Amino acid sequence: MSETRERPSAEDLLDWYDRHARALPWRVPPGSGLPADPYRVWLSEIMLQQTTVAAVKSYFEAFTTRWPRVQDLAAAEDGDVMAAWAGLGYYARARNLLKCARVVSAEHGGRFPRDHASLLGLPGIGPYTAAAISAIAFDAPETVVDGNVERVMARVFDEHTPLPQAKPILTGHAAALTPDTRPGDYAQAVMDLGATICTPRNPACGLCPWRKACAAWAAGTAADLPRKAPKKRKPTRLGIIYLARRVDGAWLLERRPDKGLLGGMLGWPGSDWGEAPVEDPPIPAEWKTLAAEARHTFTHFHLRLTVRTALVPMDRAPHRGDFMPAPDFRPADLPTVMRKAFDLAQGS
Repeated sequence: MSETRERPSAEDLLDWYDRHARALPWRVPPGSGLPADPYRVWLSEIMLQQTTVAAVKSYFEAFTTRWPRVQDLAAAEDGDVMAAWAGLGYYARARNLLKCARVVSAEHGGRFPRDHASLLGLPGIGPYTAAAISAIAFDAPETVVDGNVERVMARVFDEHTPLPQAKPILTGHAAALTPDTRPGDYAQAVMDLGATICTPRNPACGLCPWRKACAAWAAGTAADLPRKAPKKRKPTRLGIIYLARRVDGAWLLERRPDKGLLGGMLGWPGSDWGEAPVEDPPIPAEWKTLAAEARHTFTHFHLRLTVRTALVPMDRAPHRGDFMPAPDFRPADLPTVMRKAFDLAQGS
């Protein structure tokens, strides 16, 4: 059966994409004749890293409304951008977002470079993002491979080598199929195919434009692919977090160091995260310990935070952080784990 199987056709996939492309706020619809905006392509790709389309849409629209051009973002205050990013996670992306915007604005006249090598030289842009910008914004025949594309390639070629070992194999398959004609639409078409048809569970093979070319469909193995190496068990880290409110309603907050998790983000003072956190209250007070912990899972570990709260008088000075007046405090500006602690304190 495999000897007579069709080769996956870019034309077939593009025909399918012309009819079924997802309407996304950063995307130029196929057939519109409009050029893609490199700024919007770049911003969406940075936001979409390890995040879902559903989670990104509102953030993207808020960012592009507030900062419609890369020059506008470059001129923004760091704290404003970090606050607008709060909740998206992986905060190093937001710091690199600002760095990249400022380099593009200052060194490239506010225009993203067209060539792949120059894109790779920009802060926060790796091989995938550079390929995506090159293909989608400038219609260059670069190979764009995200998790959706890996899944499609693993199934089309019935590749059983587990991820991540299979990455170079799947990238090779993807490169062999990337056309010189409409490479930007093609890149988005493969991603759409993986997101809407060739889904992780229960793929809709009957609707797939590549079904007759799919080796896994012929072998009955599509639902089992791609294979993945067993994940290592995540360790659990412990910490203590301190929520102090002054009698006038102001909250004691501090901005975390630029490097490390939640770098540059506004949050509650606390201990280091490890096996045995050390008490380090930011201000003298009668601290109360909440019964519930603030729990959060990061990429490489689980975090459990003991939450302590206190009400302090006006004349009490902190040795860490600063008091933020109640009218200026917005819980939505906090990263998720800090907001969880705040919600627990509010409910206590």
